[in-house]
Amino acid sequence: MNTKTKLAVSTLLGATLLAGAASAQTVAFLMPDQASTRYEEHDWPGFQSAMQELCADCTLIYQNGNADVALQQQQFNSVIAQGARVIVLDPVDSAAAAALVEIARAQDVTVIAYDRPIPDSPAHYYVSFDNEGIGYAIAQSLVEHLQAEGVPEGSGVLQINGSPTDAAAGLIRDGIDRALDASPYVTLAEFDTPDWAPPRAQEWAAGQITRFGAEIIGVVAANDGTAGGAIAAMRAAGVDPVPPVTGNDATIAALQLIISGDQYNTISKPSEIVARAAAEIAVAFLNGETPEATTTLYDTPSQLFVPDVVTQENIGALIFDAGIQTTDEVCTAEYADACRTLGLIE
Repeated sequence: MNTKTKLAVSTLLGATLLAGAASAQTVAFLMPDQASTRYEEHDWPGFQSAMQELCADCTLIYQNGNADVALQQQQFNSVIAQGARVIVLDPVDSAAAAALVEIARAQDVTVIAYDRPIPDSPAHYYVSFDNEGIGYAIAQSLVEHLQAEGVPEGSGVLQINGSPTDAAAGLIRDGIDRALDASPYVTLAEFDTPDWAPPRAQEWAAGQITRFGAEIIGVVAANDGTAGGAIAAMRAAGVDPVPPVTGNDATIAALQLIISGDQYNTISKPSEIVARAAAEIAVAFLNGETPEATTTLYDTPSQLFVPDVVTQENIGALIFDAGIQTTDEVCTAEYADACRTLGLIE
Protein backbone atom coordinates (compact mmCIF):
# COMPACT_ATOMS: atom_id res chain seq x y z
CA MET A 1 0.00 0.00 0.00
CA ASN A 2 1.56 3.31 -1.07
CA THR A 3 1.60 6.48 1.02
CA LYS A 4 -1.31 8.13 -0.82
CA THR A 5 -3.43 5.00 -0.41
CA LYS A 6 -2.58 4.80 3.31
CA LEU A 7 -3.55 8.48 3.69
CA ALA A 8 -6.84 7.97 1.88
CA VAL A 9 -7.70 4.92 3.99
CA SER A 10 -6.74 6.78 7.16
CA THR A 11 -8.87 9.79 6.19
CA LEU A 12 -11.85 7.58 5.35
CA LEU A 13 -11.47 5.66 8.60
CA GLY A 14 -11.27 8.90 10.57
CA ALA A 15 -14.40 10.25 8.90
CA THR A 16 -16.20 6.98 9.58
CA LEU A 17 -15.22 7.05 13.23
CA LEU A 18 -16.36 10.68 13.58
CA ALA A 19 -19.68 9.86 11.94
CA GLY A 20 -20.03 6.93 14.32
CA ALA A 21 -19.21 9.18 17.25
CA ALA A 22 -22.07 11.49 16.30
CA SER A 23 -24.51 8.76 15.33
CA ALA A 24 -25.06 7.29 18.79
CA GLN A 25 -25.36 10.58 20.64
CA THR A 26 -28.32 12.32 22.29
CA VAL A 27 -29.09 15.97 21.54
CA ALA A 28 -31.68 18.04 23.42
CA PHE A 29 -33.60 21.02 22.06
CA LEU A 30 -35.04 23.13 24.90
CA MET A 31 -37.30 26.06 23.99
CA PRO A 32 -38.60 28.79 26.33
CA ASP A 33 -42.34 29.31 25.98
CA GLN A 34 -45.59 28.51 24.22
CA ALA A 35 -46.80 32.10 23.88
CA SER A 36 -44.94 32.21 20.56
CA THR A 37 -46.19 29.56 18.14
CA ARG A 38 -42.89 29.57 16.25
CA TYR A 39 -41.21 26.96 18.45
CA GLU A 40 -43.63 24.14 17.69
CA GLU A 41 -44.38 25.30 14.13
CA HIS A 42 -40.91 26.24 12.88
CA ASP A 43 -37.91 25.95 15.24
CA TRP A 44 -38.36 22.37 16.42
CA PRO A 45 -39.50 20.94 13.05
CA GLY A 46 -36.60 22.75 11.36
CA PHE A 47 -34.06 21.43 13.86
CA GLN A 48 -35.51 17.93 13.76
CA SER A 49 -35.42 17.82 9.96
CA ALA A 50 -31.83 19.03 9.79
CA MET A 51 -30.67 16.58 12.47
CA GLN A 52 -32.33 13.67 10.68
CA GLU A 53 -30.35 14.62 7.60
CA LEU A 54 -27.04 15.24 9.38
CA CYS A 55 -27.19 12.53 12.05
CA ALA A 56 -29.99 10.08 11.38
CA ASP A 57 -29.02 7.85 14.31
CA CYS A 58 -28.89 10.65 16.88
CA THR A 59 -31.53 10.60 19.60
CA LEU A 60 -33.41 13.90 19.85
CA ILE A 61 -35.27 15.25 22.88
CA TYR A 62 -37.59 18.25 22.63
CA GLN A 63 -38.99 20.10 25.63
CA ASN A 64 -40.63 23.51 26.13
CA GLY A 65 -40.23 25.43 29.38
CA ASN A 66 -43.59 27.23 29.05
CA ALA A 67 -42.10 30.46 30.47
CA ASP A 68 -41.30 28.70 33.77
CA VAL A 69 -37.68 29.04 34.94
CA ALA A 70 -37.95 26.17 37.43
CA LEU A 71 -39.57 23.90 34.83
CA GLN A 72 -36.83 24.58 32.31
CA GLN A 73 -34.17 23.82 34.94
CA GLN A 74 -35.89 20.49 35.64
CA GLN A 75 -35.96 19.75 31.91
CA PHE A 76 -32.28 20.67 31.59
CA ASN A 77 -31.28 18.33 34.41
CA SER A 78 -33.54 15.63 33.00
CA VAL A 79 -31.99 15.63 29.51
CA ILE A 80 -28.51 15.44 31.02
CA ALA A 81 -29.68 12.43 33.04
CA GLN A 82 -30.96 10.94 29.78
CA GLY A 83 -27.48 11.21 28.30
CA ALA A 84 -27.65 14.41 26.25
CA ARG A 85 -24.15 15.38 25.10
CA VAL A 86 -25.29 18.62 23.41
CA ILE A 87 -28.11 20.86 24.60
CA VAL A 88 -29.53 23.56 22.35
CA LEU A 89 -30.98 26.02 24.86
CA ASP A 90 -33.29 28.98 24.29
CA PRO A 91 -33.53 30.15 27.90
CA VAL A 92 -36.68 31.27 29.69
CA ASP A 93 -34.46 33.58 31.76
CA SER A 94 -31.08 34.49 30.32
CA ALA A 95 -29.60 35.32 33.73
CA ALA A 96 -30.85 32.12 35.37
CA ALA A 97 -29.47 30.11 32.44
CA ALA A 98 -25.92 30.95 33.51
CA ALA A 99 -26.22 28.33 36.27
CA LEU A 100 -27.38 25.78 33.69
CA VAL A 101 -24.27 26.40 31.60
CA GLU A 102 -22.09 25.82 34.66
CA ILE A 103 -23.93 22.55 35.41
CA ALA A 104 -23.38 21.41 31.84
CA ARG A 105 -19.69 22.32 31.78
CA ALA A 106 -19.11 20.39 35.00
CA GLN A 107 -20.49 17.27 33.30
CA ASP A 108 -18.76 17.80 29.96
CA VAL A 109 -22.03 18.65 28.20
CA THR A 110 -21.99 21.21 25.39
CA VAL A 111 -24.50 24.09 25.45
CA ILE A 112 -25.49 25.96 22.30
CA ALA A 113 -27.36 29.15 23.20
CA TYR A 114 -30.18 29.52 20.70
CA ASP A 115 -31.87 32.82 19.78
CA ARG A 116 -31.35 34.26 23.27
CA PRO A 117 -27.78 34.76 24.51
CA ILE A 118 -26.56 33.85 28.01
CA PRO A 119 -24.41 36.86 29.00
CA ASP A 120 -23.30 35.84 32.50
CA SER A 121 -21.72 32.47 31.68
CA PRO A 122 -20.62 31.95 28.08
CA ALA A 123 -22.14 28.96 26.34
CA HIS A 124 -19.99 26.94 23.98
CA TYR A 125 -21.66 28.67 21.02
CA TYR A 126 -24.45 31.14 20.26
CA VAL A 127 -26.58 31.07 17.11
CA SER A 128 -29.30 33.58 16.31
CA PHE A 129 -30.45 36.37 14.10
CA ASP A 130 -28.82 39.74 14.82
CA ASN A 131 -31.25 40.91 17.49
CA GLU A 132 -29.86 44.41 17.95
CA GLY A 133 -29.89 44.78 14.18
CA ILE A 134 -33.55 43.69 14.19
CA GLY A 135 -34.50 46.33 16.73
CA TYR A 136 -32.70 49.04 14.80
CA ALA A 137 -34.16 47.95 11.47
CA ILE A 138 -37.82 47.92 12.54
CA ALA A 139 -37.55 51.24 14.38
CA GLN A 140 -35.58 52.96 11.62
CA SER A 141 -38.07 51.68 9.04
CA LEU A 142 -40.89 53.27 11.05
CA VAL A 143 -38.97 56.55 11.47
CA GLU A 144 -38.35 56.80 7.73
CA HIS A 145 -42.02 56.04 7.04
CA LEU A 146 -43.18 58.77 9.44
CA GLN A 147 -40.81 61.25 7.87
CA ALA A 148 -42.00 60.32 4.38
CA GLU A 149 -45.59 60.86 5.54
CA GLY A 150 -44.68 64.33 6.81
CA VAL A 151 -45.33 63.59 10.49
CA PRO A 152 -44.05 66.64 12.41
CA GLU A 153 -40.84 66.47 14.42
CA GLY A 154 -41.37 66.11 18.14
CA SER A 155 -44.37 63.80 17.73
CA GLY A 156 -44.49 60.79 20.01
CA VAL A 157 -44.32 57.01 19.71
CA LEU A 158 -44.92 54.17 22.14
CA GLN A 159 -42.19 51.58 22.66
CA ILE A 160 -43.19 48.01 23.57
CA ASN A 161 -40.18 45.84 24.36
CA GLY A 162 -39.98 42.10 24.93
CA SER A 163 -39.54 40.15 28.14
CA PRO A 164 -37.23 41.71 30.75
CA THR A 165 -35.75 38.24 31.46
CA ASP A 166 -34.77 37.69 27.81
CA ALA A 167 -31.32 38.97 26.86
CA ALA A 168 -32.31 38.91 23.18
CA ALA A 169 -35.17 41.27 24.01
CA GLY A 170 -32.61 43.55 25.60
CA LEU A 171 -30.59 43.55 22.38
CA ILE A 172 -33.71 44.33 20.34
CA ARG A 173 -34.46 47.19 22.74
CA ASP A 174 -30.92 48.52 22.33
CA GLY A 175 -31.38 48.59 18.57
CA ILE A 176 -34.75 50.34 18.90
CA ASP A 177 -33.24 52.91 21.25
CA ARG A 178 -30.41 53.59 18.82
CA ALA A 179 -32.85 54.37 16.02
CA LEU A 180 -35.31 56.40 18.09
CA ASP A 181 -32.64 58.39 19.92
CA ALA A 182 -31.29 59.61 16.57
CA SER A 183 -34.77 60.35 15.19
CA PRO A 184 -36.79 63.58 15.32
CA TYR A 185 -39.50 61.83 17.36
CA VAL A 186 -39.91 61.31 21.10
CA THR A 187 -40.81 58.20 23.10
CA LEU A 188 -44.01 58.91 25.04
CA ALA A 189 -43.78 55.77 27.18
CA GLU A 190 -41.98 52.43 27.23
CA PHE A 191 -42.94 48.96 28.50
CA ASP A 192 -41.09 45.67 29.03
CA THR A 193 -43.63 42.91 28.29
CA PRO A 194 -43.46 40.01 30.79
CA ASP A 195 -42.95 36.70 28.96
CA TRP A 196 -43.62 38.49 25.64
CA ALA A 197 -47.32 37.98 26.44
CA PRO A 198 -49.59 39.79 23.93
CA PRO A 199 -52.40 40.33 26.51
CA ARG A 200 -49.95 42.22 28.74
CA ALA A 201 -48.87 44.39 25.80
CA GLN A 202 -52.52 45.03 24.94
CA GLU A 203 -53.39 45.98 28.51
CA TRP A 204 -50.48 48.43 28.70
CA ALA A 205 -51.20 49.94 25.29
CA ALA A 206 -54.84 50.49 26.27
CA GLY A 207 -53.69 52.55 29.23
CA GLN A 208 -51.40 54.65 27.06
CA ILE A 209 -54.19 55.31 24.55
CA THR A 210 -56.28 56.70 27.42
CA ARG A 211 -53.28 58.73 28.56
CA PHE A 212 -51.97 60.13 25.28
CA GLY A 213 -54.76 59.69 22.73
CA ALA A 214 -54.05 61.27 19.35
CA GLU A 215 -50.49 62.16 20.43
CA ILE A 216 -49.50 58.56 19.55
CA ILE A 217 -48.27 58.65 15.95
CA GLY A 218 -46.62 55.22 15.92
CA VAL A 219 -45.79 52.14 17.99
CA VAL A 220 -42.44 50.35 17.99
CA ALA A 221 -43.31 46.83 19.13
CA ALA A 222 -40.51 44.28 19.49
CA ASN A 223 -42.36 41.32 17.96
CA ASP A 224 -45.57 40.44 16.18
CA GLY A 225 -47.31 39.25 19.34
CA THR A 226 -46.83 42.55 21.17
CA ALA A 227 -47.68 44.41 17.95
CA GLY A 228 -50.93 42.47 17.73
CA GLY A 229 -51.69 43.39 21.32
CA ALA A 230 -51.15 47.08 20.60
CA ILE A 231 -53.30 46.93 17.47
CA ALA A 232 -56.09 45.16 19.38
CA ALA A 233 -55.99 47.92 21.99
CA MET A 234 -56.21 50.58 19.28
CA ARG A 235 -59.19 48.89 17.65
CA ALA A 236 -60.97 48.44 20.99
CA ALA A 237 -60.49 52.14 21.69
CA GLY A 238 -61.94 53.06 18.30
CA VAL A 239 -58.69 54.49 16.95
CA ASP A 240 -59.06 54.84 13.18
CA PRO A 241 -56.81 54.69 11.36
CA VAL A 242 -54.45 52.67 13.53
CA PRO A 243 -51.06 54.41 13.60
CA PRO A 244 -48.17 52.44 12.07
CA VAL A 245 -46.97 49.59 14.28
CA THR A 246 -43.75 47.60 13.92
CA GLY A 247 -43.29 43.89 14.52
CA ASN A 248 -40.85 41.00 14.21
CA ASP A 249 -41.19 37.30 13.25
CA ALA A 250 -43.39 37.47 10.12
CA THR A 251 -46.17 35.39 11.65
CA ILE A 252 -49.19 34.73 9.46
CA ALA A 253 -51.32 37.00 11.65
CA ALA A 254 -48.80 39.83 11.29
CA LEU A 255 -48.56 39.39 7.53
CA GLN A 256 -52.33 39.65 7.35
CA LEU A 257 -52.26 42.82 9.45
CA ILE A 258 -49.63 44.30 7.14
CA ILE A 259 -51.72 43.45 4.10
CA SER A 260 -54.80 45.05 5.70
CA GLY A 261 -52.78 48.13 6.66
CA ASP A 262 -53.05 47.77 10.44
CA GLN A 263 -49.38 46.81 10.98
CA TYR A 264 -46.59 48.66 9.20
CA ASN A 265 -43.69 46.19 9.22
CA THR A 266 -42.28 42.93 10.51
CA ILE A 267 -39.04 41.00 10.19
CA SER A 268 -38.73 37.96 7.96
CA LYS A 269 -36.44 35.61 9.81
CA PRO A 270 -37.36 32.02 9.04
CA SER A 271 -36.60 30.11 12.21
CA GLU A 272 -35.58 27.13 10.12
CA ILE A 273 -32.40 29.01 9.12
CA VAL A 274 -31.19 29.25 12.71
CA ALA A 275 -32.53 25.78 13.54
CA ARG A 276 -30.48 24.22 10.74
CA ALA A 277 -27.39 26.16 11.79
CA ALA A 278 -27.87 24.89 15.35
CA ALA A 279 -28.08 21.32 14.04
CA GLU A 280 -24.88 21.74 12.03
CA ILE A 281 -23.10 23.18 15.06
CA ALA A 282 -24.39 20.39 17.32
CA VAL A 283 -23.13 17.67 14.97
CA ALA A 284 -19.77 19.40 14.67
CA PHE A 285 -19.41 19.34 18.47
CA LEU A 286 -20.45 15.69 18.57
CA ASN A 287 -17.74 14.96 16.01
CA GLY A 288 -15.10 16.63 18.16
CA GLU A 289 -14.80 19.62 15.85
CA THR A 290 -14.74 23.34 16.72
CA PRO A 291 -17.49 25.10 14.74
CA GLU A 292 -16.34 28.23 12.97
CA ALA A 293 -17.70 31.49 14.38
CA THR A 294 -18.36 34.66 12.40
CA THR A 295 -18.35 36.92 15.46
CA THR A 296 -18.24 36.90 19.28
CA LEU A 297 -21.01 38.07 21.60
CA TYR A 298 -20.73 37.99 25.40
CA ASP A 299 -17.41 36.13 25.04
CA THR A 300 -19.25 33.39 23.15
CA PRO A 301 -18.33 32.24 19.61
CA SER A 302 -21.37 33.25 17.58
CA GLN A 303 -23.10 33.08 14.24
CA LEU A 304 -25.65 35.84 13.63
CA PHE A 305 -27.91 36.01 10.59
CA VAL A 306 -29.09 39.29 9.06
CA PRO A 307 -32.88 39.44 8.44
CA ASP A 308 -35.11 41.48 6.12
CA VAL A 309 -37.73 44.12 6.98
CA VAL A 310 -41.12 43.35 5.42
CA THR A 311 -43.69 46.01 4.49
CA GLN A 312 -46.59 46.16 2.04
CA GLU A 313 -44.13 47.27 -0.63
CA ASN A 314 -41.98 44.11 -0.56
CA ILE A 315 -44.19 41.46 1.05
CA GLY A 316 -44.73 39.75 -2.29
CA ALA A 317 -41.03 39.29 -3.01
CA LEU A 318 -39.80 38.55 0.54
CA ILE A 319 -42.61 36.30 1.72
CA PHE A 320 -44.48 34.72 -1.18
CA ASP A 321 -41.89 34.65 -3.97
CA ALA A 322 -39.32 33.41 -1.45
CA GLY A 323 -41.61 30.58 -0.36
CA ILE A 324 -41.77 31.65 3.29
CA GLN A 325 -45.57 31.49 3.24
CA THR A 326 -48.16 30.87 0.54
CA THR A 327 -51.01 33.16 -0.48
CA ASP A 328 -53.40 30.31 0.35
CA GLU A 329 -52.23 30.49 3.98
CA VAL A 330 -52.26 34.28 4.27
CA CYS A 331 -54.86 35.61 1.82
CA THR A 332 -57.85 34.00 3.50
CA ALA A 333 -61.38 35.26 2.89
CA GLU A 334 -61.12 38.20 5.28
CA TYR A 335 -57.94 39.44 3.58
CA ALA A 336 -58.63 38.44 -0.02
CA ASP A 337 -59.68 41.90 -1.20
CA ALA A 338 -56.62 43.53 0.38
CA CYS A 339 -54.39 40.87 -1.21
CA ARG A 340 -55.93 41.61 -4.60
CA THR A 341 -55.37 45.33 -4.12
CA LEU A 342 -51.66 44.63 -3.52
CA GLY A 343 -51.52 42.31 -6.53
CA LEU A 344 -50.73 39.25 -4.43
CA ILE A 345 -53.61 37.22 -5.84
CA GLU A 346 -55.93 37.59 -8.82
